[in-house]
Amino acid sequence: MDDTTGESDREGLRLAFDRRLKLEFHGATVTSDAGLLAFRELDDALGLTALAADLFTDPRTGKNGRHTLLAQFRQAVFGRLAGYEDVNDADRLGHDPAMCWVVGGRAVTEHAASTSQMGRFETGAMTEEKNLTALADLSGYWIDRVQAQRARTTLVLDIDSSVSPTYGAQEGTAYNGHFACTCYHPLFVFQPGRRPGTVCAPAG
Repeated sequence: MDDTTGESDREGLRLAFDRRLKLEFHGATVTSDAGLLAFRELDDALGLTALAADLFTDPRTGKNGRHTLLAQFRQAVFGRLAGYEDVNDADRLGHDPAMCWVVGGRAVTEHAASTSQMGRFETGAMTEEKNLTALADLSGYWIDRVQAQRARTTLVLDIDSSVSPTYGAQEGTAYNGHFACTCYHPLFVFQPGRRPGTVCAPAG
């Protein structure tokens, strides 16, 4: 959020991901899922669901798709964040003010996807082979995106030893009482995190 200090005297609190949305209390249109707006704000800052949409392939061939894959993916993710475990509540959530703003797109001015639309999304579009592969890889991409936002102020090294049993009279081998064998006792040092597969091993 641009302003985390709360409401001013002149206007309600605004969220950066959609400047049309203003948080005020009038008692007319209410939601029990307003906490989703904070998740959506974080999502917009990191671009997580937008990144997911770039990985998905839309198998629909018709021109009547009311909601994009991105909108339906957001509805599925944020609905589960709110505690709705499946799509049975989609008809009601599709008209919930917070969910409509979180989903974005056409949902803001109309409504989000229905139960049947979300069912087709989860059992149809998301079960395509390319999309299943994208879903399997998605958590790694998200972790990389979040890690890239963090300031590198510390270096963590994971140091551990292992045992490599030996047999015969090999040079440098010795009996280790802890492992109760004759062995090499190498020490390993790891830096947590993933490196691209193109990085040469000596690069550190």
